Amino acid sequence: QVQLVESGGGSVQSGGSLKLSCTISDRPSRYCLGWFRQAPGKGREGVAMIDVDGVPRYAESVKDRFTISTDNPARSHFLQMNDLKPEDTAMYYCAAEVRGRAECTGLVFFPLGRYRGQGTQVTVSS
Repeated sequence: QVQLVESGGGSVQSGGSLKLSCTISDRPSRYCLGWFRQAPGKGREGVAMIDVDGVPRYAESVKDRFTISTDNPARSHFLQMNDLKPEDTAMYYCAAEVRGRAECTGLVFFPLGRYRGQGTQVTVSS
């Protein structure tokens, strides 16, 4: 069973920045990797992912503010979040799914994948 461990959440004021980190226990090349979030009372929202072609994809709400990156030798991927807004407040989960599965085809399906970390809270105050 692949395991993911994330870190880096916290509380910031609007306009601030945070960087989330995630380490995966298996070879990253087997998976599409990314992040999704869930705010209280809302469903899961795909935030950013590296698709099977290695192309970063972003939700419209975070485009130009968030950047996803990977460090495959370190089995890690990251989410740099800049210009944070109160509406970004949520529990953030790093996630992975085996390449070839439908969950890797886009951000709509990615949060439905089988593997995710324990979550890290991001709180943005106005």
